Amino acid sequence: MFDLGGQRLKRGESGRYEVTTVGGERVRAFLPDPLPPAPPLVLEAGVQQMLEAAVLALGRLDGVATLLPDKALFLYTYVRKEAVLSSRIEGTQSSPSDLLLFELDEAPGVPLDDVVEVSNYVAALNHGLARLEQGFPLSNRLAREIHGVLLSRGRGSGKDPGAFRRSQNWIGGTRPSNATFVPPPHTAVPDCMAALERFLHEQTDGLPVLLRAGLAHVQFETIHPFLDGNGRVGRLLITLVLCDAAVLRAPLLYLSLHLKQHRAVYYDLLNRVRHEGDWEAWLSFFLEGVRDVATGATDTAERLGEMFRTDRASVQGAGRRAASALRVHEALKARPIQSMSSACEATNLSFPAVSSAMELLVDLGIARELTGKRRNRLFAYDRYLCILNEGTE
Repeated sequence: MFDLGGQRLKRGESGRYEVTTVGGERVRAFLPDPLPPAPPLVLEAGVQQMLEAAVLALGRLDGVATLLPDKALFLYTYVRKEAVLSSRIEGTQSSPSDLLLFELDEAPGVPLDDVVEVSNYVAALNHGLARLEQGFPLSNRLAREIHGVLLSRGRGSGKDPGAFRRSQNWIGGTRPSNATFVPPPHTAVPDCMAALERFLHEQTDGLPVLLRAGLAHVQFETIHPFLDGNGRVGRLLITLVLCDAAVLRAPLLYLSLHLKQHRAVYYDLLNRVRHEGDWEAWLSFFLEGVRDVATGATDTAERLGEMFRTDRASVQGAGRRAASALRVHEALKARPIQSMSSACEATNLSFPAVSSAMELLVDLGIARELTGKRRNRLFAYDRYLCILNEGTE
């Protein structure tokens, strides 16, 4: 699936090893060479075509997003789906429904640490995007701020939130000497990250933004600058690079689904970059992911738009309760799980009016009651949640 074909450029290792001592054991830590790769990238026909397809898919996604009547609603749910997927890669078990329940202060049967971790991810992404919109540069300071939000509560909160690591970390294994990969010594992290920041701001090398995002992601994962949360921050970096460069006007592209579905290939390609300098194979995989995920997001946006229009038409034909039911339908579009009290607050309708409207939406097959209780009931926009849950199983 991800074979480039043709002759690959044999660069050799994309960095050097430094022997360091950790816990009395001598360890070979990997220091990546600064970007861009040397010798320069060779964009054979396969990679070039994939780049063009990815750019085209991103353009379609950006175009559909601007036409959505409720772009903020789509973003609200889509960001939460990405938060679940990115955290799933790290081992959490929460679903989009769990997160929505947590945000309503209702999270029955869900490991609290898991759902807090996913909620932190949403907050970290929103913080990063807000800072960019304020004109703050894409920088190491911003990466540290995002990391601080990500690890502000729950698991990882004791792992120096918002600070580059001051000790050696490793990937795989029980200690650095038997690890799968050992990132640079902590003393080298500031210089490595400063070089990465310079690469992100470089404007004279003619490198397309998509390729810059793909290269920067691998470099970040190789440096592994934090004690925890590197994978999640590294995946966020891709979206932030594209938004910062205005390739996307809204944060609608997330590669976590692609990386989750092809996790073994992903890790293998990271190692091939480090050991063989095979950046082209990684970029082929990365661009294929951008194309597929952007196409999927476009399809999701179109399906949701059609579903909202169809359901609204059903409600409009329902007689005297239609006006109130349309307002409750709008509230469910904004948050597809609602309690009666939250629906009252969102619509400014009385409890009896919301109750009657919700009963109509249940009768029409739009909403479903989740608890089976007579009090403290919760209602879900079922088909919306089914679309949101796709790929998170």
